[in-house]
Amino acid sequence: MSETETDAEREAGSPIEDEVQEEEDEEKEEQPEPKPLTTEILAESLSLLCKTGNSLSHAYVRVDLRDRELTDINALRPFVHLRYVDISGNMIQDISPLANLSQLLWVSAEGNNLSSAQVEELPFLQVANFARNSIRDTEGIFHPLLETINLNHNQIREVTGLDPIKLSRLHTLELRGNLLESTRGIILPNLHHLYLAANTISRLEDLDTLTSLQTLHLRENHIETLRGFSPTMVALQYINLRSNLIVEISELKHLECVPNLRALVLADNPCSEEDSHRLEALLAVPGLERLDKDNFGIDDRAEAASTRKQREEEAAEKVRNDDPGLSL
Repeated sequence: MSETETDAEREAGSPIEDEVQEEEDEEKEEQPEPKPLTTEILAESLSLLCKTGNSLSHAYVRVDLRDRELTDINALRPFVHLRYVDISGNMIQDISPLANLSQLLWVSAEGNNLSSAQVEELPFLQVANFARNSIRDTEGIFHPLLETINLNHNQIREVTGLDPIKLSRLHTLELRGNLLESTRGIILPNLHHLYLAANTISRLEDLDTLTSLQTLHLRENHIETLRGFSPTMVALQYINLRSNLIVEISELKHLECVPNLRALVLADNPCSEEDSHRLEALLAVPGLERLDKDNFGIDDRAEAASTRKQREEEAAEKVRNDDPGLSL
């Protein structure tokens, strides 16, 4: 190979090099035009003048920076008295400046370009909204007073890093519209409300740890079996399983162990097309008060009691027939 040919090949580049260059060019094109937060924007966005901790001075505690096309919020760092921060609808990729806001109670960063919800511990944060970003995991969330967190419509494939001790106050977790395939990793004994609709969940795991859970939304997933529910779920009263893949009505037997279940949604599952699905639901969960949108009435309960008695008698008869010695 001649020196000229070698130089020409170098100039043309290899297919791999060309591909890498194309990816880098695409990333550059996707990068938004830098637009940092300025003091001018801040001046018109601050509100709610309150006394500071020592009660000797005042400071603004709320800032509304929605839909400003911001890419950088470093200018927030000196505003340590802020309690309510709304930075939703921007193009922010880094929320580390929030770590300076030690008095923060409420934050919304919905609709940005975040790949992580991680930020240093905020000792008073109670409500956090990180919906509609590109967040890929649940690591780095350990704010001791956090009560509600919204992680809807991100790219989370599994739940990891949620420490039940550090998140002992967390009562509402929203993870709708992610890429979850399992409930594994949600080990939060004090959680009350869990929203997992519109994922690809097919496995129910670690549910036995959710001893305070009252509401469980699993709508629009890929659930075929209800194995995974536990008698330890003593507070659970409402389960939404609409639009899953439950074919066999016998799967409801896995809900027998949930002692205080009162409302169940099964609509748009294959099993709900069976004429007897309401009766079977009441037989499996005698304490059930409502299936889908309809309450159970006196007649429903009478039919269930009669059917249950008949089945018990038939089962006893079968046992006697299988072992004639029992009838002597």
